[in-house]
Amino acid sequence: MSEQQPPLSGSEDDELAPIRNLLAEHIAPIAPTVDRRSAMRQGLMAQVATAVAKQAGLTTVRAKDGVWQTLKTGIRVKPLWDGGALGRSVLIEFAAGASLIPHRHNSLEEGIVLRGDLAMGDLRLGPLDYHAAAAGSRHGAIRSERGALAYLRGTALGDSREVLKEVLSGLLPFGAGASLTAHGSDINDWPEIAPGVRKKTLWLEGERESCFYRLEAGARCPAHSHDTEEECMMLDGDLFIDDLLLRAGDYQLAPAGSVHREVYTDVGATLFVRGGRSY
Repeated sequence: MSEQQPPLSGSEDDELAPIRNLLAEHIAPIAPTVDRRSAMRQGLMAQVATAVAKQAGLTTVRAKDGVWQTLKTGIRVKPLWDGGALGRSVLIEFAAGASLIPHRHNSLEEGIVLRGDLAMGDLRLGPLDYHAAAAGSRHGAIRSERGALAYLRGTALGDSREVLKEVLSGLLPFGAGASLTAHGSDINDWPEIAPGVRKKTLWLEGERESCFYRLEAGARCPAHSHDTEEECMMLDGDLFIDDLLLRAGDYQLAPAGSVHREVYTDVGATLFVRGGRSY
């Protein structure tokens, strides 16, 4: 016999309470048959297999996953992807007061502050601010006053030989090189390319481009294939790629030849994408 529930407040609910309690006493759950249970399990596993197949070839690194490596006191790095000649993609975390020494870039290096603050000389960067430095350019010391988490792509971090080359060549002060800074606070000025979808082009290099995207709640983007590898770093909000959910701090690599199914967000999302140039 089921335990009776207290009647709900309100005169109508009080009148219905005896009927509700009577039903609760005599309604019992119906266990599915063995065949029905087996069919339900097979259907569920088929859905799982379909979902896995749709994500074939894609690499997703959740914010809570991965292995952090100590770079120096107060700074640690989490590898995301090794792009060979294109450099590596990592998350880098600074403790308050930590800094990196000057260095010269072997390839285009792009960085986005995810939280906290970073400073390079007189340049101050906060959450969702972007900075790019061309190959051959030189950075002075990078430091954080209050601590920071940033996404870097095109970096040598994780390859000791390349890091040494960058540090040694960084001792020579010549060659400022091309650079670009964009601030996340400018989001309302980004052009709208589709209903509820804004795009900010950041850096063009050959057949590749780096962009910010902002999707309003309910916005959708159609399925698309990739002629070259595509990196996606979730900066804010939630995003579904078909039935795969990406949240702030998650990273995904889609290799050349792979396909992204429909992209959708029900709460809004901001992301950084580095991939094939759109014309």
